[in-house]
Amino acid sequence: MIHHGATKQRILDTAERLFGQYGYAAISLRQIIAEAEVNLAAIHYHFGSKEDLLDEVVLRGVTPVNERRLELLEAHEAETGGRPDLDKILEIFLMPMADKASRHPDFVRLMGRLMAEGLLPTIIQKHFQGIAARFSAALARALPDLAPEELAWRIHFMVGAIAQTMCGTPAFAPILGEPAPFHERLRRLSAFLAGGFRAPLPQPEKIEVQL
Repeated sequence: MIHHGATKQRILDTAERLFGQYGYAAISLRQIIAEAEVNLAAIHYHFGSKEDLLDEVVLRGVTPVNERRLELLEAHEAETGGRPDLDKILEIFLMPMADKASRHPDFVRLMGRLMAEGLLPTIIQKHFQGIAARFSAALARALPDLAPEELAWRIHFMVGAIAQTMCGTPAFAPILGEPAPFHERLRRLSAFLAGGFRAPLPQPEKIEVQL
């Protein structure tokens, strides 16, 4: 009897680990097949292509995180009558990610590799559009005086800061010492982002005209 579910999970586990260790570009389907001890037919049966396999690995990691985010956001919006609090929104967005990272460091390593290889924007486009729209709307309600364009810029900065915090090498490693636990990192980031979202609008640059 063939246990298709167990085979699929073994392929996903192997791909996540190898992509995280060596990078997406450096790992072939043949290497994954050999490591997972399956045949090529099993890969094509479950996934079809290397790109499809990566998508499944990412989806497996982010789906429970995003489901938890939505659950917490909906509860908070119900409590506040649709006027959510900025600090709470950031906590709701970040803390489920810290929970996932603490339990599954291989997934964090994978996302770091994807960031280093320049694949993270594509991953975000594919797998985070729904959750991004939902949280952008919540942020807009929490910051009603912030123009849509300015809010979009600040969300853009937030995405970069999250990626660097989760997956990047600290620029001041000698000062910071050993990497902090993910919950501590994201609590610090949450305070930083709250200040950024509340910062005054930048003033237009004055251009002096010399006669």
